[in-house]
Amino acid sequence: MSAYNEKQVQIMEAAEKLFADKGFEGTSVRDIAEDAGVNQAMISYYFGSKEKLMEAMFTYRGTSSLLQLEEMVQDKTLTPIQKVEKLIDRYIEKLLTNQCFHRVVVREQMVNNNGFISDKLQEIKRLNQALIKELIAQGQRNGDFKKHVDIPLLMITLVGTVSHLITTQHFYREINNLQSLTEEEFQKHIRKKLSHHLKAIFKATLMYEQ
Repeated sequence: MSAYNEKQVQIMEAAEKLFADKGFEGTSVRDIAEDAGVNQAMISYYFGSKEKLMEAMFTYRGTSSLLQLEEMVQDKTLTPIQKVEKLIDRYIEKLLTNQCFHRVVVREQMVNNNGFISDKLQEIKRLNQALIKELIAQGQRNGDFKKHVDIPLLMITLVGTVSHLITTQHFYREINNLQSLTEEEFQKHIRKKLSHHLKAIFKATLMYEQ
């Protein structure tokens, strides 16, 4: 269950889009209020300031993602490789569905002006790594996965590949002659291509040759 109510989520989602399009400094509380369909006093009441609003946004997105990952890692109905495949698809879906938040994350990592955001991102990464390490360990204990796996590098491969495609998707569409696809068709296409590509890489990295 989310710690934030529907109105707070509505405000955070409006802010997220504006921060992605205009940057944190280029976005005013008035802009957020107008896009969210609320008055500025409500934003002050719920969050106190624009800075605290962005901090809440990172907490909201990060907590939701971690809970889903933890639930999947603990799922005893799935084999380790099925969990890995599900992990890949979830990351692809998360990054492609929340492209605005992804752009905000990239921007914040580059400017690094907010200590809370920097610390929050590091915390999320550490918790993600711990859960994924446990997932890989499950496969190693079963004898399905190789013993020596560079998990941070594996996750950089996953997140970096999806992130790069997000930022260069117009070029990808052009170079692969996909201009005739609608936006919905194109998004489905890249989800499928990313899923197949990354699962092949992960299987080759994790599993012994049959």
